[in-house]
Amino acid sequence: MAFSRYLGLLALVAGCLLPSGVLALWPIPTTLQTGMTALKISPTFYFDVQIEGAPADLGDAVAQSQYYLENDKLGRLVVGRGANDTTALASAMTLSKLTLSLTSGATAEPISSEAVKPLGTRSEEYALTIPADGSAATLTANSTLGLYRGLTTFNQLFYYYGGVTYTLLAPIAITDTPAYPFRGLELDTSRNYYPVSDILRTLDAMSWVKINTFHWHITDSQSFPLEVAQYPELAINGAYSPQEVYTASDVQYIVQYAASRGIDVMMEIDTPGHTAIIGATYPEYVACFDARPWSDFANEPPAGQLRFALPEVVNFTASLLTNVAKTLPSYYFSTGGDELNTNCYADDYLTQQQLNSTGMTLNGALDTFTQITHGALIAEGKTPVVWEEMVLNWNITLSNETIVMIWISSADAAAVVERGFRIVHAPSNYFYLDCGAGEWLGDDPAGNSWCDPFKTWSEAYTFDPLANLTEAQYQLVLGGEQLLWSEQSGPQNVDPIVWPRAASSAEIFWSGKQPTGAALNVTEALPRLHDVRYRMVQRGVNAIPLQPHWCALRPDACDLNA
Repeated sequence: MAFSRYLGLLALVAGCLLPSGVLALWPIPTTLQTGMTALKISPTFYFDVQIEGAPADLGDAVAQSQYYLENDKLGRLVVGRGANDTTALASAMTLSKLTLSLTSGATAEPISSEAVKPLGTRSEEYALTIPADGSAATLTANSTLGLYRGLTTFNQLFYYYGGVTYTLLAPIAITDTPAYPFRGLELDTSRNYYPVSDILRTLDAMSWVKINTFHWHITDSQSFPLEVAQYPELAINGAYSPQEVYTASDVQYIVQYAASRGIDVMMEIDTPGHTAIIGATYPEYVACFDARPWSDFANEPPAGQLRFALPEVVNFTASLLTNVAKTLPSYYFSTGGDELNTNCYADDYLTQQQLNSTGMTLNGALDTFTQITHGALIAEGKTPVVWEEMVLNWNITLSNETIVMIWISSADAAAVVERGFRIVHAPSNYFYLDCGAGEWLGDDPAGNSWCDPFKTWSEAYTFDPLANLTEAQYQLVLGGEQLLWSEQSGPQNVDPIVWPRAASSAEIFWSGKQPTGAALNVTEALPRLHDVRYRMVQRGVNAIPLQPHWCALRPDACDLNA
């Protein structure tokens, strides 16, 4: 049976009533049918990979799933943590294997190859069935990437008590496919440095909730920690220390690690703003370098922006971006373009000299800079990604393929899609993870962060990707991401500030709605998100509690009007 037809049939029979007790799945699948029978994992359980020429990273993924199955040891989030399940388990059948297979005609490419294909061409869908009678469970997909997504779901289904790994929901039938192709997490590693190990752990957690894009904001005005072979001085002079550098081998390891977990790495080198640190190596390329008071020239210290009107700066930037981008498998590369401060150029002699001699305006020079740097990326087969100001503030001439990220406000999405651009939702009023920590600038004791208040998981979860858009514009929404800007974050707090809140957008953009067809809602979601958080902790991620433990064991008991 064709896989797409199988998905359609199961969608018709998917149960509309979910069993009582916490369902562990996150993001919730497209269709979900469950029973009420206990089923134990056999001590000799194994994954039966029925795929000729299975790639090595699929084998690694299976080994990872086996490890999680044996070591998660998560007790059910109920009073007693599973002590009351022993009677049902005493007579339960035993599951001895999960058979993995690809649909007829599918090619067994590495997960890492599937994960970096262009958006809209990746096959992430899968079908998972777990019979109640102990016969083999099956996982089927059109690609190894789909199998990987299914394995993450399989691992979430099982709990542990008294030496037994089990589910109470057999039989289980799931079909699943993402609502949106782009589901991301952004991490700023410039304002504070994150060791490679912290990035790898973050990638692991992303994969557990089917996030498929790591938006790596790797440089900014404060530091340039990226080693670039053609411009080694940028990191030598721009990193906080020789130890706080992402070497070429670091980057390749992170990219491969991510891809093998179904994650594409989209790197961002923000230009022409947010580039003060380049002045430490090329002072002639940067205007208002460390000018004071900084607030006249930049959104945050230090001041300094590329002199984008100068031909030599245009050529340098195009070379820098392409030399980095061509080392990365992703089809996507972000050139930023946000928060450009025009005061920086008003009295900049070299910029004004160039503008006066050519008769060009600052806006025109920015247009030329962007067309040339983007043209160089496009020539390397990359699709440029920009922040919304390039469209809404500067009206820059952009390729129709350019992806625009909405960050200032969710209300700006409509104006961007009105111009025909594809968008990624990253609105600060829903998805900024750093908001609400208070003012980080010194000498401002009464100050608050600019994007107060703190964005709770539940506030983020209420985001509607299609708000204020016409049905004809829906296709321009690629997905969305939550973001961590690192003025007040680093390796010490990355886990609790990101997790489990970043799972909110993961479900919005994977699931879109509940299996019943009902809209996502925080009351239904909270017990499942508790489950995600507790499982993350079991796996070594220091995810913050959502509520007191007492509440987590008693779904809905701590609701406002309970």
